[in-house]
Amino acid sequence: MKKLATIILILVILFALIAFLTRKPQKAVSFKPVIKGRIAIVLDDWGYNLNNLRSIEEIKYPLTASILPNIAYTRKVAEELHSRGFEVILHLPMEPEEKLSLEKNTIKTSMEKTQILNILDSDLSSIAYADGVSNHMGSKATSDLKTMEVIFKELKNRHLYFLDSFVTSKSVCSDLARKIGLRSFTRDVFLDNLEEREYIKQQIYKLKAKARAKGFAIGIGHDRKVTLEVLREVMPQIAKEGYKFVFLSELSR
Repeated sequence: MKKLATIILILVILFALIAFLTRKPQKAVSFKPVIKGRIAIVLDDWGYNLNNLRSIEEIKYPLTASILPNIAYTRKVAEELHSRGFEVILHLPMEPEEKLSLEKNTIKTSMEKTQILNILDSDLSSIAYADGVSNHMGSKATSDLKTMEVIFKELKNRHLYFLDSFVTSKSVCSDLARKIGLRSFTRDVFLDNLEEREYIKQQIYKLKAKARAKGFAIGIGHDRKVTLEVLREVMPQIAKEGYKFVFLSELSR
């Protein structure tokens, strides 16, 4: 009887060993981190100088740099920022409602189609690697259907996107871009209308709240030392909270 029990035990162990050795490997279960929202930050007005290139290099998250055309350091800044892995777009000077000092070759609503296209071509030629275009000023131009249609059709032909800085509630950009089939975005929060650290922090937190509410948000700041310092401090904290910083172009994917 003991001999039979021993044989049965050996057989059980043998079958268990065979089952273990011939089992199919189980796929490892991977858990993707939950993303609370995606945030794209665009920094305007690059090109006047090279002062903040070192500061922006210290930020280890995606940023989109909007560069003014045909000024002292346009080409140099575009090349340097692209080489550092940042996304580059053209910051296109456009006519405002207010009587302000304008950049050279600012696009105006009184211009004919050919003149608008010539300026756009020249400006894009001065900025290598541009993935898109945003408006510099432009409250009057972005409210004018005729002007924006000329610009948008050309951007679509060039496979570029448009960011409406949204400097006027009268903007026609969103509806027109949808009609034409142009990739476009609209600014949610201006980050640094006041050049004060605490104000900029609070604006970034507003941006985070908007990203949480609708899944993504777009903030616009400027090529300023204080803005970059605050971003360098705050972005790692927000990323730890579950938000993902992305290039502007990634929001359409």
